Amino acid sequence: MGLPAIGSYPMPDRTAIPRSHVSWRIDPGRAALLVHDMQNHFVRAFPAGRAPVVELVDNIAALRELADTLDMPVVFSAEPAGQPPAQRGLAGDMWGPGIGDEPDAAAIVAPLTPRPGEHLLANVRHTAFPRSHLGRLLRSQNRDQLIICGVHAHLGVLLTAADAFMNDIQPFVVADAVADFSAEEHTLALRWAARTGVVRTTDGCCAPCSCTGSGGTRDARGAEHRCLPRHTLELE
Repeated sequence: MGLPAIGSYPMPDRTAIPRSHVSWRIDPGRAALLVHDMQNHFVRAFPAGRAPVVELVDNIAALRELADTLDMPVVFSAEPAGQPPAQRGLAGDMWGPGIGDEPDAAAIVAPLTPRPGEHLLANVRHTAFPRSHLGRLLRSQNRDQLIICGVHAHLGVLLTAADAFMNDIQPFVVADAVADFSAEEHTLALRWAARTGVVRTTDGCCAPCSCTGSGGTRDARGAEHRCLPRHTLELE
């Protein structure tokens, strides 16, 4: 099967955010931003000019600008076009041949085109970790937090968040910067993501911390938490 027909549905707001079991906060000195599979092939399956894709692209763009301001690495994952059956593996049984050779199908959508200095990794499975150097890239830059946005929430986003957790990388899923086949699957993904990480909205993922004084605080691992400048909260 290929991609299903996707109807319009409203993006979740902060009232729909499930409670996480941990109190992790994003530290720009430890975090990287992952933009997952925001390719024309996947994004064009959503109704153009309607929710959720309008908010999806706008909110990812806001997160990217925030990451750039705070010197956080930005990583794009992208499924290669024209994968042979041996590379496609079991994904071929489930989803068919994947992205074909249509012009621009595998390209990242124009408003999010990767910039010099950003990383673009081939993603041959739903999770962005296997057969890529994402883990090595994060370790080389001393990053143990991963902010995840993109598509699809209950597949690549959720599995990447779980994979990050299994690799001792704190995952943060941005609820209104991911999208899915339906509102029900979107909600399911957020519920499960909260069990292995933190779920936030775009304007809440860098919420003011409770640090007092200029020295910040230290987390359970002894790493210092660096407070975010208050102006970075104004994303809208």
